[in-house]
Formats: sequence, structure tokens, C-alpha cells
Amino acid sequence: MKFVIQRVSEGQVSVDGKVCGTVGRGFVVLVGIGKEDSREIADKMLKKLLGLRIFPDENDKTNLSLKDVGGGLLLISQFTLFADCKHGNRPSFFNAGEPDKAKELYDYIVKACRAEIPEVGEGVFGEHMKLSLVNEGPFTVILDSDEL
Repeated sequence: MKFVIQRVSEGQVSVDGKVCGTVGRGFVVLVGIGKEDSREIADKMLKKLLGLRIFPDENDKTNLSLKDVGGGLLLISQFTLFADCKHGNRPSFFNAGEPDKAKELYDYIVKACRAEIPEVGEGVFGEHMKLSLVNEGPFTVILDSDEL
């Protein structure tokens, strides 16, 4: 599983010109689910995501978490995080999770986040989406379950 986490002041996602998810101050998280991923892996990733201290405190040190600042989440499914570009110029997505299993895990992640964070927006799994955001810092962190 891979998360690309961007600290934002705002973000929104739309499908077919209709906004389906927004966030103010918080994180936009691109969620990539691989073939071997499970709920146990998702739980470890979520614990790390929700515990990340990447917001500045009163001394401008990155000491505050999403909950500390009352931030929200915008979660976007993105199988392309599993692109393999080792051979040729056309990426392979062999290691991306099968759509049905990936959707089930993505829905699990969204539900788990909603149990912890009051503001959680989301994209539409499997749809062509347009994402816009204002990255603060810029500050971007990549979490990979293979490294946890």
C-alpha cells in the first residue's frame, strides 16, 4: 500500500464537472492499493497517517498532527502509484490491486478515517477525476507499507 500525503490549505476533487469531495486545512492523500494488501496493512498505514506530525507548532516546528490542528482529509484512490516503469516507456500496473479487492480496502480506509477525523472527503473509485489542491510548504510525504 502506498500513500502520497500532501499537507494542504484546501483541496477538491470532481468527476464529470461535479465536485464530489473537498477539504480545507489538512491532507490530500493519494491511496494506492497493491495486490498483497490487506486490512492489517491498511490499519498500520492509517495509524502512521493519522499520527504524522507535519503541521507547525507555535515555534514553527513540525510537531502537530492532523487531530492537533483539527484538520481534514481528502482521500483519492490512485492505482497508478503502483506503476512499474522498469521496462520500456509504457508503465505496467501488474502490482496494483484487483479492482474489487482494492475498492473494498479503499472503502475500509475511508470508513476508518471517518471514525477518527470529522472532515473526510473522497473521490470516486475507478472514475476519471480532476484534483486540485494548494500544497502548503510544499510538504509531501510518501508512506509505503513495504517500509513500515
